[in-house]
Amino acid sequence: MIADGTQGAILGYITQANIACGGHAGDEDLMRRTVEQCLLHGVAIGAHPSYPDRENFGRVELKMPEWELADAITEQLFALDRIVKPEGGRITHVKPHGALYNAAVRKPEVAAAIANGVEAYSPHVMVMALARSPMLQVIDDYGLRTIAEGFADRRYESDGTLRARTRADALITDPEEAAAQADRLAREGLAETVCIHSDTPGALAIVRAVSQRLQTRK
Repeated sequence: MIADGTQGAILGYITQANIACGGHAGDEDLMRRTVEQCLLHGVAIGAHPSYPDRENFGRVELKMPEWELADAITEQLFALDRIVKPEGGRITHVKPHGALYNAAVRKPEVAAAIANGVEAYSPHVMVMALARSPMLQVIDDYGLRTIAEGFADRRYESDGTLRARTRADALITDPEEAAAQADRLAREGLAETVCIHSDTPGALAIVRAVSQRLQTRK
């Protein structure tokens, strides 16, 4: 994304970015270039840890002991921290990725492992969690600040969870539909932040539409 300018363009519309830090994607060079662009655009830097599973891009749930998962998360946070601090920045929040995020919504022990992993890095960073999910309470019980998150480019099930990516209709790729969903989430107070995945087809057009819709509300 950096090579074709898409990432820089997206960063011009957002306030927070979640940076893969080695678990499912990312290496030192990519993290550094992304951090530099975030600082250039004034975008808050977030860590995007995952199950240690680059083969499946972190989108397959792994069975790991809680302590081992917590350690893997802490290791990823420090990997990004070693890039961010020399550039004069700081990690403001943590957003679990993919299967790890979805498992934490359903399983308190996974949410607890995330909380332990984050706390071992710093008790002062915020953690993004799916709005209206039990994950929020588990993280909060560890004394960490949470950010209730909604999604503009993902469809929801009736219970408020995200539709599985294995479903053909899991993604919202129409910019106006995504903007309408983001507007509803904000209008109804269902989310404090709205996520758009940079690998969703047409991500830049979606980001533009969502940004314009939310700016109109202010």
